[in-house]
Amino acid sequence: MTAKNDTTTDLALLGVLAVLWGASYTFIKIGVETIPPVTFIAARTLIAGGILLAIIRWRGLAMPRDAATWRRFAFQACLNSVIPFTLIAAAERSVDAGLATILNSTSPIFTFLLTALITRHEPVTTRKLVGVSAGMTGICLVIGTEALGGLGHELWAQLAIVIATISYAGAAIFGRGFKGLDPMLPAAGSMLCGAVMLVPLSLVVDHPWTLTPSLASVLALLGLSVFSTALAFVIYFRLIHTLGSVGTTSQAYLRVPIGVGIGAVFLGESLGPTAWLGMAFVVAGVAAMTIPVRKPAFAR
Repeated sequence: MTAKNDTTTDLALLGVLAVLWGASYTFIKIGVETIPPVTFIAARTLIAGGILLAIIRWRGLAMPRDAATWRRFAFQACLNSVIPFTLIAAAERSVDAGLATILNSTSPIFTFLLTALITRHEPVTTRKLVGVSAGMTGICLVIGTEALGGLGHELWAQLAIVIATISYAGAAIFGRGFKGLDPMLPAAGSMLCGAVMLVPLSLVVDHPWTLTPSLASVLALLGLSVFSTALAFVIYFRLIHTLGSVGTTSQAYLRVPIGVGIGAVFLGESLGPTAWLGMAFVVAGVAAMTIPVRKPAFAR
């Protein structure tokens, strides 16, 4: 396969990932209506991890056996599933799926900031600094009305999504360390480690055997687990290796209109004027940071 074909495939996968993760906020919103967040995310990681493990065995691959790799899987699970999944699920009990999409789409901004301040594995440019400024302005516009109105429950929920986004940014950088593995191995390993952490917590906190979830919540959980988690994470780990951490998180500016649109169609959500303005800043900022700059052709 030529380099051009590789690039086309990666861009197509980036679009698929944006759709899968854009839909996840609506799945979560429906799911947590009758399933508590910890149990919902425990089931999400368990189902997704089981599916990925079955596919790995079907493909004839084997999971790593050394403790060091599994410790890395566990750390990746904390950054990429246990912390952010649970925070977002809890937040969406009071925050619309569309707003959650906008706030969580800023992961490239925090990926860039962590890269610039800590790892320094990707260049810092003026264009990216402008993108960071625009994105942070968008965040302030989205949550600003709540902050001005006092420290309400919805404000804390929105801040929880921002914390989850920072966690995702750390995961995108740490995930580069799995370059020598088939993309499905860290995807499955991190999901299974997440399940090991969350299932016991669910049993203690929520007593899931006492729950009576609705059919809609169960279907949302299955859709989230199969498509927006198992399939999405295989694509994610592949793109981390081919496009880099900032490049992979660039699907964030694509998933904003997708996530907001899905929330509007299926949940009847709508954004206020300030949120629309904030979304515009976020999309512009993320796009400025992640869309490749075309190099001018030199005359011969």
